[in-house]
Amino acid sequence: MTEVIDPNARIADLVGLLYVMNNIFDGKTDLYQLEKEMEVDIDDLMPIVYTASRLGFVSAESGDIIVTEEGKEYIRASIKRRKEIIREALRNIEPFRTALDLRNFDCETLMENLQRKGVQTFNSPSGKHDLEVILIEWGVYSGLLRKDDDGFSVVS
Repeated sequence: MTEVIDPNARIADLVGLLYVMNNIFDGKTDLYQLEKEMEVDIDDLMPIVYTASRLGFVSAESGDIIVTEEGKEYIRASIKRRKEIIREALRNIEPFRTALDLRNFDCETLMENLQRKGVQTFNSPSGKHDLEVILIEWGVYSGLLRKDDDGFSVVS
């Protein structure tokens, strides 16, 4: 299965998840306890748990969640270093893997290329919007992408 950033996951959610995991649960807990502590519904919690796992920041198995060494490094890092860590992790996950191949693109072109690769995450009425939000929220924030009037381009 192709690894994809969940359209409902946000950077702020990642920071919150890792903070709670590290400072309240000492890096390991189960989903039930995490859900209670964060006071969110499991349906709202899972997109960031999946994304954190795909980025390599947590390991999630059999209902247990454990912060990985990469996740611990992220927690300890400065804002600048956090952006570098995210930027490196995004290189191996869609839609950024395809964006790196294209170098310069708009959302329609990226969506077409993702569909050719079998990535179905953005095949919905809100798919184009979801893709653009992910590209900005994760890609532009991390410094991997730049956005201008013509679309997106890879920075590094």
